[in-house]
Amino acid sequence: MSGVLCLGEALIDAVDQNGEVTEIVGGSLLNVAAGLTALGHEATVGCWIGQDDRGDLIKQYAADRKVALAEGSDAATKTPVAFAKIDAAGHADYTFDLEWDLPSLDDIQGYEHVHTGSIGATLEPGGTKVVAAIKAVTNATISYDPNARPALMESPEHVLARVEEIVALSDVVKASDEDLGWLYPGRSYEEVCRDWITRGPRLMVVTRGPDGAAVFVAGDDELHEMSTLPVVVNDTVGAGDSFMAGFISGLLDEGLLGGAAEREALAKATWADVVPAVERAIGTSTVTVGRAGAYGPSHDEIAEALARR
Repeated sequence: MSGVLCLGEALIDAVDQNGEVTEIVGGSLLNVAAGLTALGHEATVGCWIGQDDRGDLIKQYAADRKVALAEGSDAATKTPVAFAKIDAAGHADYTFDLEWDLPSLDDIQGYEHVHTGSIGATLEPGGTKVVAAIKAVTNATISYDPNARPALMESPEHVLARVEEIVALSDVVKASDEDLGWLYPGRSYEEVCRDWITRGPRLMVVTRGPDGAAVFVAGDDELHEMSTLPVVVNDTVGAGDSFMAGFISGLLDEGLLGGAAEREALAKATWADVVPAVERAIGTSTVTVGRAGAYGPSHDEIAEALARR
């Protein structure tokens, strides 16, 4: 087995910052895949784009970053677009124009790790196919980021059963405190995580924007926290995806993701075992928010960011 398969959206981000709109390639799962290849991993995206000019931009972007597209990923009638409006603090609010399905994945058993989340895990008809795909995985480890998009997900009640279903199928789950606040109004992120960690995941991380990250390790009652690094924020586009890429990369390199043996190692992991992966994730996202758009940094850039701690 080799490489990571990312199941979910690749799209065009139409970014409006100070009234100036720029179209750039993005999409949560493509961002994660590009972040992984920047860190030396093989990555493939199973997505749903059109055979049009925007689709061609995505294909070229993926090729330039050594990200493979699963066969059949260009069968959509048009390439999806996310309209991102950036506020004065650099935060992005999204609206969408897209359809979502999933290509056939006859070779899914050939990957060492499968990651999914965001729109692709909940929007139909592709969402049901994503669940079927990860249920079909026999050896690879699984990670999930719900990456809530209220503009498409309609309401927490509409998607919660699906979110919880995938949480239970996953080895590692990452979510933002905003995701959890939207999904479970009135409940703290810590309460939700302590619930989720009993459903199947061995490792749960919550990103908290400028307040850093909180990490829960199965079998460990303690909430572990890690602070952010100093950075001048350009925008937050792709920040969560960059964190996820760094986190997966770190866990792969620590031998805690990648197959049956790695799943067993993850089941025995302690906080000390996962610290390097959390540090890499924070370093990765720090570099990203300092740049325009979804940027996948190198190991050297991450090391430079971490040195400022």
